[in-house]
Amino acid sequence: MSDPEIICERRGAAGLVTLNRPQALNAITHNMVLELARALDEWERDPDVTRVVLQGAGGKAFSAGGDIRALYEAGREGRHEEALAFWRDEYHLNIRIKRYPKPYVSLIDGIVMGGGVGVSLHGRYRVAGDRYRFAMPEVAIGFFPDVGATYALPRLPGATGMYLALTGARVGPDDAGTFGLATHVVPSEAYPGLLDRLAGREDVERVLAAASRPALPGPVASERAVIDACFSADSVAAILARLDEAAAAGSDFAKATAADMRTKAPSSMAIAFEQVRRGRDLSFEEAMATEFRIVNRVVHDPDFYEGVRAAIIDKDGAPRWSHEGIANVDPAWVSAHFEGLGAQELGAA
Repeated sequence: MSDPEIICERRGAAGLVTLNRPQALNAITHNMVLELARALDEWERDPDVTRVVLQGAGGKAFSAGGDIRALYEAGREGRHEEALAFWRDEYHLNIRIKRYPKPYVSLIDGIVMGGGVGVSLHGRYRVAGDRYRFAMPEVAIGFFPDVGATYALPRLPGATGMYLALTGARVGPDDAGTFGLATHVVPSEAYPGLLDRLAGREDVERVLAAASRPALPGPVASERAVIDACFSADSVAAILARLDEAAAAGSDFAKATAADMRTKAPSSMAIAFEQVRRGRDLSFEEAMATEFRIVNRVVHDPDFYEGVRAAIIDKDGAPRWSHEGIANVDPAWVSAHFEGLGAQELGAA
C-alpha cells in the first residue's frame, strides 16, 4: 500500500497533522482537504486535544500549493464541477482554520505557497524555520492568489500585500516575521524539540516564545520605500509606470520587479489588483466568497490552462497569454469575475 497523503494522529495533547506527499512537495489534494477537515471536527470535540500542530514531510516543503496538475486536467477534460468541488471544500477549510477555537500551530520549515498558505496562514500561530519560503505565485500561471489572500494580503504593512500579489515574490523567515506572515521565527535545528514540547500540556504561547528569535531586517523589508511608493498606485499600469520611473532613477530592485511583472499573465495581475483593493473592506468569509466567485470564472479562462501548460505540463516557460499587456485587459471583464453566483455562492459549509 502507498503511504497516506496526510497523517492525522494524536501525539500527547496535540492533534498532529503531517502533510505527507514529499515527492510532490506536499501539494494539497482534495482528499487531504477532506481528511484535515474531518480531523479538525474530531479534535474540536475531544477535550484531551488542546492544540493542533501541522508539519510537512520531507524537509524541503511544508506545502508548495494545491494539486494544480489535477485541477488542470479536470478543467481541460470539461470536468469543471469536479475542480470547483475541490475549491469549494478548500475554501470552507480555510474558514474553518481561521475560526478554529483551539490553538492551531503550523511548523513551516520549507516552501509554503498557494494551498499550503491556505492551511497555515489563517491559523493562530505560524512558525517560520530557516528554510521558510513564502510565495503566492499564481499570477505566473494565469491564476490568482486565493485561499484567503484576498483577506490577508491587504492587511500586511504598507503596500507589501499588493507587491506580493502582483509579483509572486518569495519571502524568507525574517521578512515573514517582520510583516506578520509568521508569528514566530525559530531556528530549524530547534524544530524537533519544539514539536516535543508542543505535544505536552505547556502553554502554547509560552513554548513558542521560548523557542523564538527576533526577526531581523530582510531583503523585502529593505525595499519597503520603493514598494510602498510604487505599489500604492491606483492600477497595475500605474504601478508599472512608477516602477519604471524608480528604475530610471537608479533602483535596480524596481527595474527587476517591472521586468518580472511583464512576464506574468496580464489578466491575472488585473484580477489580483482588484482582489487586494476590495479585500481591505471584506470580512474573512466575504473574502472567501469573493474568491469562489473568481475561481468559477477563471476555471473557464484560457490563461489558467496556458500558464499551467507552460510551467508544469510542457515546462517550456513560454506562456502565450490571451492579452498582450495590462492595457489590453478590459476593466468590465475583470469586474465580471467578482459578480455574484446566485444559488452557487460559497455559502455556509
